[in-house]
Amino acid sequence: MLHPVVAQELRLLEDVRLALAEEPVRDDAAEDSLVRELERVRALLLSGEERKDRQALLEQWDRGSALLRQLRTSRATPIVDRSSPYFAHLRLREAGKERDVCLGRATCIRRGIRIVDWRNAPISRIFYRYRQGEPYEEELAGRLVRGDVAVRRTVSIRAGALERIDAPEGSWVRRRAARELDPTQERWIQLADQQPRLSGGAGSALRASSRIGDRGRRLGTDPGGAEQRADRRLPEIAALLDPAQFELITRPGSGCVIVRGSAGSGKTTVALHRIAYLAYDEPRIDSAETVFLTLSPALCDYVSTLLPSLGVGRVEVETFPAWAARQRRTLFPGLPDTHRIDTPSSVRRMKLHPRIGHVLEAHVARVPGPPTPAQALDDWASALTDLELLGRILTPAISASELRAAVDWCKARHEEILVGPSDDETTVELDPEDDALLLRAWQLRVGPIPAPESRANLRPLRYRHVAIDEAQDWSPVELRVIADCLGEPPSLTLAGDAHQRIANPFAADSWAQTARDLGLPSADVETLRTSYRSTQEIMEFGRAVLGPLWDEEDAATATRSGPPVEVFGFSDVGACVAFLADALRQLVHDEPLASVAVLAPDAQQAAIYADGLDAFEVPRLRRVGSGRFAFTPGIEIAEIEQAKGLEFDYVVLVAVSAANFPASSHARRLLHVGVTRAIHQLWVTHDGPASSLLAGLSPAGNSADSGSGPVHPIR
Repeated sequence: MLHPVVAQELRLLEDVRLALAEEPVRDDAAEDSLVRELERVRALLLSGEERKDRQALLEQWDRGSALLRQLRTSRATPIVDRSSPYFAHLRLREAGKERDVCLGRATCIRRGIRIVDWRNAPISRIFYRYRQGEPYEEELAGRLVRGDVAVRRTVSIRAGALERIDAPEGSWVRRRAARELDPTQERWIQLADQQPRLSGGAGSALRASSRIGDRGRRLGTDPGGAEQRADRRLPEIAALLDPAQFELITRPGSGCVIVRGSAGSGKTTVALHRIAYLAYDEPRIDSAETVFLTLSPALCDYVSTLLPSLGVGRVEVETFPAWAARQRRTLFPGLPDTHRIDTPSSVRRMKLHPRIGHVLEAHVARVPGPPTPAQALDDWASALTDLELLGRILTPAISASELRAAVDWCKARHEEILVGPSDDETTVELDPEDDALLLRAWQLRVGPIPAPESRANLRPLRYRHVAIDEAQDWSPVELRVIADCLGEPPSLTLAGDAHQRIANPFAADSWAQTARDLGLPSADVETLRTSYRSTQEIMEFGRAVLGPLWDEEDAATATRSGPPVEVFGFSDVGACVAFLADALRQLVHDEPLASVAVLAPDAQQAAIYADGLDAFEVPRLRRVGSGRFAFTPGIEIAEIEQAKGLEFDYVVLVAVSAANFPASSHARRLLHVGVTRAIHQLWVTHDGPASSLLAGLSPAGNSADSGSGPVHPIR
């Protein structure tokens, strides 16, 4: 016997189906016929042959034009998709009467059926703001409306059939009978007596900026019973350091230490603790003569708050792009100050190629010239437009046609820079990759980069220690520029994870080879084998999405288990937003100190979900721009790439669809980065067809449509 909730939803869908059957079908043939008729009338009017009938033709033209406008206006209005007409159902009780309202992607009011567009219909605010059983009071269409939410449910409808129902009373999925029995029969199975929840932080998640005393009570303890520090990431990992990690931190200052390891294994923490350790023996390490460099503005901000807690507050913390731009502006003051954002991919590939530095070296070696800034500038421009030299060194990694296109681009841009733009509207800019190439050209032709305070006498810039994080995304030229700024003896810490390489299309053959290319052949390469961030379940999921890219050499062991990773599919963005809004509101209420990241594949998707969740009035919601995370409790929405190097108590990955995450190496690494940002719990959602990278990630015996286990069916 069907549960009353299931029976009600089946009846509602049948009523909707009957109402939609009466909706007129848009007829493309009718519009085409009308256009042809108008073209005929227009030809007659222009010919002047039907002068006595001109007035009748004008009237026919006006009527036809009005009808065509009407047809095209109606066509521009979204129509209800009969295969999936709505994703949510409200039953509102007002003055003793009840009415049903469905939320979908278009509006249809017919035969007592109300389907409204969730994005702009005022009545949809009731679904956003109230739960089942709550009274509501809203101003709709200029009048105050009061009532109670009798029913509030989300549903999944595919191919016109009800597949799933989620309600406060529980969740139900449709099951067809086994093929060998009766394929026409089906049954409904109740999955749970409550909807899925984000949980696992035990209501005591702490952030780096929190302080125990602010809340007047202890919110967390370590296994030994000691109070958890608010800036727990550093001391927590320090307390768990194994002998190999401790040995890395206490390694002598001279030489190069390369720390590799999977996400959450403490690479950044080891690099920071090593700075603190070196500064204990040599106080001058804690000065502007030490620099921590990364590519991520968010990680840069984060590290800036952590280093002072280790007793080193004067170390420079900067992104490499900012550092390189600052140096380049001083050495080449006549060049444009800004970077373009539309550099073609072929140009980026050429300028990030691991052997582009060899092109500069070969050019400088064969072309004599004075050690002047002007000659270094000429070296840069000439090397990047020498098709023969570039082809000899960079192919076959870059095709001849791609290389030719990149050279043509560089010739045009260099002419704009050195001669001037051809018109007043052209903005002269550099490519972002040019800063490192110009600095390398200076080093090869003029000599060491001068220290900031000694530009006149050109005293070389020399660092006592440099720590480089996310090194897997640095180009060899960028690394070489920094390596040539090291003092004697050189002291360098590199931290990276090849599995998280998403910004640079090229990878070094090995970390040891990277060290040799930097002129540091005695580098020690160590792998961290313990992950302190994510649960075992999250780590296994992250390995699975990497697929063939996973390298067992980087395998790490998790220190704890947690809830399963859950995958939720939806037929529409609106359905996903509605589902997440409920879960996130509950989480903010239950764990007010938790940090939550909603991560999207790109800025467009992030904006869609930010606007949608804001419309649902999810509290403490922030849209992250330019990687500037707040590092405070709440919900932050950003692109996955912006969150690289960071961690959050809870992570929700959205729009993990086939279109956004194809079966490519870049997509695998990008998804892996998003997955491994989570500490306690991870949810993955998709609207429309799921990415093939999620295939086979359900437990044995459960398919993606089974509705059991950690992978949930399409909603």
